[in-house]
Amino acid sequence: MFRWLHIAVATVTLAWPTISFAAPMIFEAAGADPADIQTVVDDFRHFLGADNGVGGSFSGGHREISWDGVPDRFAAPNNLPANFFNANSPRGVVFFTPGSGFQVSAKDGVAPIEFDNLHPGASHKFATFSPPRLFTALGSTVTEILFFIPGTAQAATTQGFGSVFTDVDRDDSTKIEYFDVNGSLLFSGFAPRAKGNQTLSFLGVAFDAGEQVFLVRITSGDVELEGSNHGGHDLVVMDDFIYGEPQPLTTPE
Repeated sequence: MFRWLHIAVATVTLAWPTISFAAPMIFEAAGADPADIQTVVDDFRHFLGADNGVGGSFSGGHREISWDGVPDRFAAPNNLPANFFNANSPRGVVFFTPGSGFQVSAKDGVAPIEFDNLHPGASHKFATFSPPRLFTALGSTVTEILFFIPGTAQAATTQGFGSVFTDVDRDDSTKIEYFDVNGSLLFSGFAPRAKGNQTLSFLGVAFDAGEQVFLVRITSGDVELEGSNHGGHDLVVMDDFIYGEPQPLTTPE
């Protein structure tokens, strides 16, 4: 499935022209507490518009995923279905990874919290922006996101996407890349680091000159949870996703 994404994008490139756009709007912040990034996160939300919640389809606004409402049967030690947020809780995204899957951390009393089940001591490194759950890919640091009209198989694009990260120690370990339907890179940026453990970082990028974000690729640190690459330097996982309301994919003129 992961390989198919790149083949499909490359095929479209042959038919559609490359278009140049204005510089994107970048929202970033880092700190030791949720309050240190809250204003920037709220600014990003405001830029995208009202929160549309779950289901339906709208001409504007944004969607959010905080992971906290995921049922225990789809949280650690169990894996999260890649299409959960388009099928079970329709918000118009499906996840892909070259790794083995995805996991949402457990609630206290159900299983070890904040991925202590995957990495002993992780809860002493990680913090939550919206408690209690966090999110990670398994066996890889890469998560790719495709957008859909919520609850359907109709391909869509978004105006912007942002993520909260926890425990970003290095300024070159955690990034978000934004691609159009041609496979052209619209923007790539690193999440800001924060000194110490149990910190929070936010990176959000929005486009207001007609750009259509077809695919988002997140690289969260350089150490895999439940994978073979334990030789990196920065173990990072994710909290809230915030993104513009998925709009039907259109062919550029």
